[in-house]
Amino acid sequence: MKIENYPWIKISFVSLCFLLLTPLYHGADTITSSHSLSGDQTIVSAGHIFELGFFQPGSSSNYYIGIWYKQDPGQAVVWVANRDDPISDKQYSELKILNGNLVLTNEFKTPIWFTNSTSTTTKSTEAVIQDDGNLVLRDEHNSTIWQSFDHPTHTWLPSMKLGIDKKTRKVQRLTAWKNKDDPATGLFSLEPDPDGTSQYYLLRNETEEYWSSGTWDAEQQIFTLIPEIRQDFMHNYGYVDNENESYFIYSEKDPSTISRIFVDVCGQIKVEAWLADAQKWNLFWMLPRKQCEVYAYCGAFGICNQNSLPFCNCLRDFEPTSQSDWNLNDYSRGCARKNPLNCGNHTAREVRDGFYPYLNMRLPEHAQSVAAASLEGCQLACLNNCSCTAYAYDGGDRCSIWIGDLLNMTQLSDGDVNGKTLYVKQATSKFSSSNKRMIVGGAVGVIAMVIMVLCLLFIWKQKRKKRTATKTVEGAVIAFRYKDLQNTTKNFSEKLGGGGFGSVFKGTLPDFSIVAVKKLESISQGEKQFRTEISTIGTIQHVNLIRLRGFCSEGARKLLVYDYMPNGSLDNHLFHEKDSEVLNWETRYKIAVGIAKGLTYLHEKCRSCIIHCDIKPENILLDAEFCVKITDFGLAKLVGREFSRVLTTMRGTRGYLAPEWISGVAITAKADVYSYGMMLFELLSGHRNMEQLEDGKVKFFPNWVATKIIKGGEDILSILDDKLKGNGNREEVMKICQVAYWCIQDGENHRPSMGQVVQILEGVLDVSMPPIPRSLQVFLDNQEHILYFTKSSSSQSS
Repeated sequence: MKIENYPWIKISFVSLCFLLLTPLYHGADTITSSHSLSGDQTIVSAGHIFELGFFQPGSSSNYYIGIWYKQDPGQAVVWVANRDDPISDKQYSELKILNGNLVLTNEFKTPIWFTNSTSTTTKSTEAVIQDDGNLVLRDEHNSTIWQSFDHPTHTWLPSMKLGIDKKTRKVQRLTAWKNKDDPATGLFSLEPDPDGTSQYYLLRNETEEYWSSGTWDAEQQIFTLIPEIRQDFMHNYGYVDNENESYFIYSEKDPSTISRIFVDVCGQIKVEAWLADAQKWNLFWMLPRKQCEVYAYCGAFGICNQNSLPFCNCLRDFEPTSQSDWNLNDYSRGCARKNPLNCGNHTAREVRDGFYPYLNMRLPEHAQSVAAASLEGCQLACLNNCSCTAYAYDGGDRCSIWIGDLLNMTQLSDGDVNGKTLYVKQATSKFSSSNKRMIVGGAVGVIAMVIMVLCLLFIWKQKRKKRTATKTVEGAVIAFRYKDLQNTTKNFSEKLGGGGFGSVFKGTLPDFSIVAVKKLESISQGEKQFRTEISTIGTIQHVNLIRLRGFCSEGARKLLVYDYMPNGSLDNHLFHEKDSEVLNWETRYKIAVGIAKGLTYLHEKCRSCIIHCDIKPENILLDAEFCVKITDFGLAKLVGREFSRVLTTMRGTRGYLAPEWISGVAITAKADVYSYGMMLFELLSGHRNMEQLEDGKVKFFPNWVATKIIKGGEDILSILDDKLKGNGNREEVMKICQVAYWCIQDGENHRPSMGQVVQILEGVLDVSMPPIPRSLQVFLDNQEHILYFTKSSSSQSS
C-alpha cells in the first residue's frame, strides 16, 4: 500500500501529530510557564464548579478571557480579565505566565492585559482557578501574589470581600457590563461609602447615587435599608471594620448551593441561585425593586414607564441615539431630536417653537428656578432661552425650567399624587401640520359638544321628576336617600349574599343600570366622619376594584351602592359548581393576577396604604368577562386600622388569617399577602383548604401540595381541581404554588409584597423554591397537629 494513494491518511497523521504536540490542558486547574491557554482550551477548578478560558458574549464578534460556571450551559460569566480590551482572534491569542505575571497577548503578540504583580520572584509562578471562583497567582513558595477577588468586575461571589483597603485607599467595587453583548465597564456600579461609613451605594457614572443599603446594624446583622437580608435563607452576611480595612462579605449556608450577586446591565443588584434540576438561574431578590428607580436608566430624553415593556421610550419627536444599543437593552445614550429647534435660527426667527405636555410625570433632575407668576410666564421664560428644553409650573411666583438634557424622567400611574405636568420644547415644524388637524378637529368637537349638551339637557328635563337620587354629590359618589334605595331594591327583596358587614341586595336605578346595595352593620361612625370616608373611598379607582356608585347615611342606616357583577363571587365558581360554570386554567391564572394587581393598588398606589383585612373567594367578584373586582376593600378604611385588637375581633375569616393577626400583633399589608396565598391554594384545588374526609381524617390542602413540591413537582398537575381534568400549564401551576408558599411564610418580612407578586406572575421576576413554613413543616412531621387550621367561613359576600 502506497500512502500517496490515501491522502486522508496524511491529513489524519498530521492532525494526530498536532494534537500530540499541543498541550491539551482542558480540565486541569493550573496555568504554568510551560502550559498556556489559547483557542478553545480552558482550565477547570478541582471540583468542576468554575471554568476559565476565552468566551464570546452573545452575538459579539469579540473574545475575552473570563471565568464562568462550569455546569451552566448558558455560560454565566462572573469575572472578565480584558473587559475593556477585547481580542478578535482567540486561536492566535494566548494567556500565559511571563516574568512572574499572568499575561494576555492578542493575535499580534501584543500584551493587552496582565496581572501587574509586584513579586520579585519569577520562578515557578502558576495561576490556579479555585472552586470559589477565585483565580490565584502563586509564587514558588505557594504564596498568593495576585488574585481576581481583589479585582472584581460585575459579580460578587461568596467569600469575596467588597470594601476599602484603608491603607492604600483602594476600593473594591462591582461595575455592570455595558450591555449583554459587551462586558466593557458600564455606567452602574456598587461601591462602599468613600466617607468611611458602613453603607454601600449604587451609582450611575460613579457620581449619581440612586440607592443606598443603609448602615450596618451589628446587633441584627443587617443593613438597615435591605430588609431582604432577613428573608435570605441561603446566605450568611457579615460586615468587618478594623484599622486596616472595612468590607462586606457573605457565605453559603449550604455548601452545595451555588449562588451569585451581581450588578446587572439594568443597574439593579440581583441575587440568583442555580437550580440544577431545571438547569437555570432563579432570581431570589433584586434592588432597587423597580426598574424606574435606577437613575437615568433611559438616558437623556428617555421616559421610564414601570408598567410597560420595554421600560424605556423616547419623548415625542425624539428617537434612540443608537438603535443597536436599544436593541440590546442599553438605553444609556438616550434619545436625540428628529427635528432641530427654531430658536437661534435667524432664517426662521418669526416661527417660534412649541411645547408638548406630558402628564403624570416624575420631573427630570437638575431643574433651575426662575421668576414666573403664571403658566404663560413660565412658558415665555423657556421660549426666550434657547438652551431651555422644558418647563413645569406648580403655582406661586416661581417655575422650574431645564437647560440641556432631560434626565431621570418617569411616567407615573394615573392618580399618583406625585405626578406633575412637564412641557417639553419641540420644533414648530412638528406642530404645524398637527395644529391644522387640531383646529379642524377642535371645531368639530365644539359643535358635537354643543349638540350633546342640548340632548342631555332635554333628557334631564324629561326624567327630572323620575330621578330618585339625592342631588348631593360628593366627588363622583352619589348620596342616596334611604327611601330611594328601598324603591331601587324593591324593599330589599332580592338578596344576593351576606357577610360579616351585612347583607347585599340587587337593585335597579332609574337609568336602568343594575347595582348591588350593601346594608352595613356594626358601623358606628358619625354622619360627618362616614361621609368623609366615603368621599375618600370613592376616589379610589382601579380596574380590579369594585366601583362605589354611592351611599346612604341616615342615622344608624348605612348603605353602600356598588356596580353589579353578573358572574357573582369567586367562591360560587370554586365551591358550588352546580350553580356556575367551571373556570378553566387560563381564567384562574388571570384571576390570580387580577387580585394581585388590585391589592398592589391598595397597598402601594393609594395616598395611604389600605389593608383589605378580609381577602377570601367570597370577596372576589367577577364581571361579565370574568375580570376580577375586589369588593369590601373600603370597609377596612371605614372601620379604621389603628388598633389590632379591634381588627382581630371585627375583621378577617378564619383559615385566611396571618399568624401575627391571630396572636394579636398589629398587622401590616403583609396580612393581606398571607390571605392571598391561602386563597391561591383554593383557586388551584377548587375546594376549601381544609376538608373533612370520609374516614374522619382532615385533609389540609397546602400541606398536601408541599409533599408534591418536595418530591420534585413531576405530577404537579394532579393537585388541580378535578373539574379541570388535568388541563393546566405546568409552569404556571408550579409558579402559583411557589408564590402561594412565599405568601404564607410565618414571618411577614419573609413574604413578598403584592407588587412583587404581580411581577412574578407576569414573568418580570423569577421566583425561587420557597422554604416550607414552619407551621406546615409541623404538619409534614406530625399529621395530628393539623387541627391548628380551621375551616374557612362559608359566608357569602358581594
